[in-house]
Amino acid sequence: MTYNEITVVITSFKSDNKILDCLNSINREIKIIIIENSNNNQFKEVIERKYPNCTCYLSGENLGYGKGNNLGLSKVKSKYALIINPDAILESDAIKNFIVTANDKPNFGIIGPYVQEEKEKKTINILENKLIEVNNVKGFAMFLNMKQFNNIGFFDENIFIYFEEIDLCKRLRLDNKKIYLDTSIKIFHPGGSSHDKHVDYEMELSRNWHWMWSTFYYHKKYEG
Repeated sequence: MTYNEITVVITSFKSDNKILDCLNSINREIKIIIIENSNNNQFKEVIERKYPNCTCYLSGENLGYGKGNNLGLSKVKSKYALIINPDAILESDAIKNFIVTANDKPNFGIIGPYVQEEKEKKTINILENKLIEVNNVKGFAMFLNMKQFNNIGFFDENIFIYFEEIDLCKRLRLDNKKIYLDTSIKIFHPGGSSHDKHVDYEMELSRNWHWMWSTFYYHKKYEG
């Protein structure tokens, strides 16, 4: 199996320590693009030295989740892209299983993993329901078929954080594209911990404000 068909995209913000377990769970043959939402040159130097398969771009400011990922996706040349959060940890066969499903369902738009959030695991009969068509998946891990986004673009950059993956999935579905949840793919995600602990309070205040704004924006966009 070759890995030149896939690029991993990670948008980070003050995730210097959290991101290491994530990077260690990814095969070193896979190209990784990191968008660090700051001007932290030391972070870039350390990551690129330790992980030769990584290219880190400094945005110079906090662009948010959607705009940061759009910047990363604009640099992807491969057929597929896997967007993951800095605190996500892939099981050893996750990438292989993504590729297997992509070959089986070549016209898919997005594939999401079985473990959506550690705190809200879904009870699914894995033997009977390997692949389930859904309306949306969680944003911490999204396997994108790049050509399926030619008509709709990627994330709505008006959304700084929250609802961006729901909005993307909705636009994909409105364009009659398929979204799947694959029970053979396991990615651990503790949820709400992609940054380092010293910025917890700052991030909590930001989350509360953006949750309310994004909720309003999304519903106004689709419901008036």
